[in-house]
Amino acid sequence: MQVILKQDVPYLGDAGALVEVKSGYGANYLIPQGLAVLATRRNKSQLDHERRAIEAAIVRQKRKASDLASRLNGLSVTLTRLVGEDDKIFGSVTTKDIADALADDGVVVDRRHILLDGPLKALGVYEVDIKLHRDVRAQIKVWVVAD
Repeated sequence: MQVILKQDVPYLGDAGALVEVKSGYGANYLIPQGLAVLATRRNKSQLDHERRAIEAAIVRQKRKASDLASRLNGLSVTLTRLVGEDDKIFGSVTTKDIADALADDGVVVDRRHILLDGPLKALGVYEVDIKLHRDVRAQIKVWVVAD
């Protein structure tokens, strides 16, 4: 029996995949649980239509991310912090601080896309990666300076 998966099913396939399963598994588990639909001609054509729409949306998102990456690459952000001994700053610089500084420069980036190993706790210049899309990354410089 051929079914089209509506959701990811472990060890079977990802959502949208056309898979061959035993009749009992498809009829008694996958279809009643809403994990799959029977692979009829109509469902296959609907799947193809949805795939094309999803692929077009992914291309648009990637293009938008590439445009944003070209704006971000080479951009530098300066953050000022109070300093204690040995150039250690009070508090730390987090992804939220970097996202807020970018927003002040007119570039909106979700803080979860900013890749830091941990908060920045010392003065200096840091190269920070920003993951804008699965295939698109940008790199900015973050200057942490004394107030």
